[in-house]
Amino acid sequence: MNEHVAIKSNYDFSAVRAAMQRYVDGDILAGVSWALLEGRDIVDMQAVGFSDREARTPLRFDNIFRAFSNTKLVASCAVMLLVEDGKLRLDDPVETYIPQLGNRRVLKAGATDIGDTEPARRSITVRDLLSHQAGLSYGIFDPGTVIFKAYNERKVLNPMTPLTDMIDQLEHLPLIFHPGENWEYSVATDVLGRLVEVVSGQTFDAFIKARIFDPLDMADTGFFAPPEKQDRLVAYYKGADLLDPTKPGLTRLENSPYPGAYLQPFPRLSGGGGLVTTIFDMIALVRALLPGGQQLLKPETIGEMMRNQLPGGQWIRFAMLGTMPGKAYGLGGATTVEPGPLDPPASAGEFQWGGVAGTHWFINPRNNLAGVVMAQRYMAFWNPFFFDFKRQAYAAMKR
Repeated sequence: MNEHVAIKSNYDFSAVRAAMQRYVDGDILAGVSWALLEGRDIVDMQAVGFSDREARTPLRFDNIFRAFSNTKLVASCAVMLLVEDGKLRLDDPVETYIPQLGNRRVLKAGATDIGDTEPARRSITVRDLLSHQAGLSYGIFDPGTVIFKAYNERKVLNPMTPLTDMIDQLEHLPLIFHPGENWEYSVATDVLGRLVEVVSGQTFDAFIKARIFDPLDMADTGFFAPPEKQDRLVAYYKGADLLDPTKPGLTRLENSPYPGAYLQPFPRLSGGGGLVTTIFDMIALVRALLPGGQQLLKPETIGEMMRNQLPGGQWIRFAMLGTMPGKAYGLGGATTVEPGPLDPPASAGEFQWGGVAGTHWFINPRNNLAGVVMAQRYMAFWNPFFFDFKRQAYAAMKR
């Protein structure tokens, strides 16, 4: 335990630690750290395993992680700050600020050609972008589809190009559904990064540093780890079998997701997945969304972010994983409407999301509970370890 971490707890979290140690001992995770908050107080903060498995370097609280889609919470908060500033409104059409994304075309049902489209029934709104209801794609999770091929041919996610180039590519690509009529995880949050630039007149990195990182003292969060901090960057691993996340075996990933990633500045400032951060910095961000102290945003703004934005009965889904029953989406994260068989029964009302490498955050206002979990294993988003962690954590705090 880092000696300067103040813990206020009468709970017994030994079962949480034992469960996480099993994933390390079982060659499923190299290491994992976590913090649990009751209100704004840290009631548990631990780390097991290694930051570098090969060197047997113990994982520490000051280690730096690839945040991947934990970045989306930062980008979403940035947009909501601009909403509070009166610079934009949630239901504004995106073309008000980014004209190239107006007059959208939508792929017809069953289209086998990228040109087989019809006019969109309405504009994409800022709310659609925040809630992944815009009709955009990612070009990652749906191999074999027309849109996957088009996104990859156009290099929509190219780290060597600025956000303006991404908009140039998206201008000529159709949507996969009419805005507001479905849900698809997508580059929408990267588009929000560009929206922040246009509306604020600052580069995306400058805005989030001035309005989020500096006020919250998130000193180790940014789009790359500078040379003097790279010894703190956790090694990255992949499992033995993508389809069996509990199969033992880890292989170190170098130069992933592209050569030099997170080690130097790149032109693309990805609001969807570009940041590195520490568990301390993520705690500061999550805490700033909790009542009981100075908040980053107004309570009503945070409430709107946590509110389900999808039509009744619609759940989020991923092409490779299928529908997630009971999981809807707010503005920047999922909302648990009905806990599933893997969820803690008391997790209804939770607002949460995570990154592809196993960084997670969650806030449950009904239970006055929040948490941050940090791991670095490819495709560890909603991995069994995370559900196991939450079940153990909720059970410990219930007792």
